[in-house]
Amino acid sequence: MISISSPKKAAIAAGAAWALLGSINLSAQELNQAPSAITYADLADLAAPAEMVVRAKIKKQAEVEPERAPGLRQGWARLYIEAETLGLISGSAPLGESLRYLVDVPRDSKDRAPKLKKREVILFARPVAGNASQLRLVAPDAQLMWSQQLETQLRPILAEMLGPDSRPAITGIRDALSIRGNLAGESETQIFLSTKNDGPVSVTVIRRPGMVPQWGVSWSEIVDQAARPPQRATLEWYRLACFLPASLPGSVNLARDSASRAQAAQDYDFVVSQLGNCTRNRS
Repeated sequence: MISISSPKKAAIAAGAAWALLGSINLSAQELNQAPSAITYADLADLAAPAEMVVRAKIKKQAEVEPERAPGLRQGWARLYIEAETLGLISGSAPLGESLRYLVDVPRDSKDRAPKLKKREVILFARPVAGNASQLRLVAPDAQLMWSQQLETQLRPILAEMLGPDSRPAITGIRDALSIRGNLAGESETQIFLSTKNDGPVSVTVIRRPGMVPQWGVSWSEIVDQAARPPQRATLEWYRLACFLPASLPGSVNLARDSASRAQAAQDYDFVVSQLGNCTRNRS
């Protein structure tokens, strides 16, 4: 921690930190973080709400007094940071050569905040209106130590999210229906998803006698039986694996007979198992 040499400087830093703190939305999920190996989902969670992703170098830090750090997780410190802008990885908002922001970091085994001076970081942030030198992070811990490997991992995620064909965020399941075929063991289940922008997304599971189930995702209004499952660690996979409920809600199951309802639920469970776990190490 950088000490502040005079009461006047302390008051200035504390005042600036207090002003920035008012811009941060502190949710329970954001504060319940475990610093560990970063995953695809961790990066996507940070990138999705960020209006800009910045590479910066820390010049100064000062610890915010506990009474000015509401919601701070036990064992963590809130830091007021002054940094040098090294580059804008994503975003188009005006950005100053120097930056100021607040960030929460875990304390070490001796209950001290880490010394971050001269460290390069990646910031997931939103601009502060009318002040190009201030940032508000999208989460209290939305600062990652920069490395070329991390930036290389992050750039494709940003490209997918900002691309013209970016897959919409999944908000729930609209309805599901399973229809039996003419042969024993033959069925087709369609699961229609709701999205943030009302874009059409559907999942189809086809079963035929003596064959493994086939399933896929269609991101258009055409329900394509030739659709394929998403590849892991892609935006399509993230949208599904990280936001679909663990089981099919009974209220969305449109089938009336018990066998068809059970088949729809079974096929949904199959899709969830095929997607695999959405591993997050920040929550």
